Amino acid sequence: MNENERRVTERPLLTLTEVEAVARNAHAAQTDKAGRPYTEHLLAVADGVRARGGDEEQIAAAWLHDSVEDDALSEDWLREAALSRRTKDIVLALTKRKDEPPEAYADRILATPGALLVKESDLAHNANPTRLAALDEFTRARLTQKYTKMRKLLGLAKAP
Repeated sequence: MNENERRVTERPLLTLTEVEAVARNAHAAQTDKAGRPYTEHLLAVADGVRARGGDEEQIAAAWLHDSVEDDALSEDWLREAALSRRTKDIVLALTKRKDEPPEAYADRILATPGALLVKESDLAHNANPTRLAALDEFTRARLTQKYTKMRKLLGLAKAP
């Protein structure tokens, strides 16, 4: 364990309430494709993880799952944050890289303990028919195809 890791492990981890506050603050100005506050998506994913039996580390990752990808928080912030290694690993697994093939993204999720449940919750909310209905027909069709492909790559049953 290097000095930085020792320092991180010696301080108390952020509580779920603190992680939620960080995520809400980081995404405060962001909206989704339908113009809704992005924090609604984060709440839905966190609630979905909880409902699927996820633990606190997975719920924390749900709150932060898009933070690095959306540049709401930096990878440096994540590395230094008072979070468990598992939570950080899940967030990084769910962070898509530029020009990354969906197959490589799915493989990383499947290889990271705890990440699949968070991604399943993310996909469930993204593919929610009510949420998709607010989008134009082209965008709705494109996203439905994208989410269906990802569910298949991850070995998840057809969307509910």
